Amino acid sequence: MNWKEITSVAEWTSAIEKSSEKPVVILKHSTTCPVSANALREYDAYLADKPNPDAEYFLVKVIESRPVSNQIAEDTGVKHESPQIICLKDKASYWKASHWSVTAAHMKAVLD
Repeated sequence: MNWKEITSVAEWTSAIEKSSEKPVVILKHSTTCPVSANALREYDAYLADKPNPDAEYFLVKVIESRPVSNQIAEDTGVKHESPQIICLKDKASYWKASHWSVTAAHMKAVLD
């Protein structure tokens, strides 16, 4: 299973709407940060194993898509951090983690 990149506020709006039907998982990733590079490896490792097939997975590059990153923080009420994973259900955050806490093990425990 793979993630889809969100590059516009319209794509974000569509993703948050989808959370009314199924869990939505978003990784906010900084392309210049080694901690974020590790979080992306963990995200990819979770998706390469046996991810929750009912969820939809997304990635936002926070530097390249700053308006999207800001809108996510505003819409969810989750203060921006990077790297950061946010899980949504019914348009609301039900789990978040940042920095070294973004691990495949944490994702498995929450999403499976």
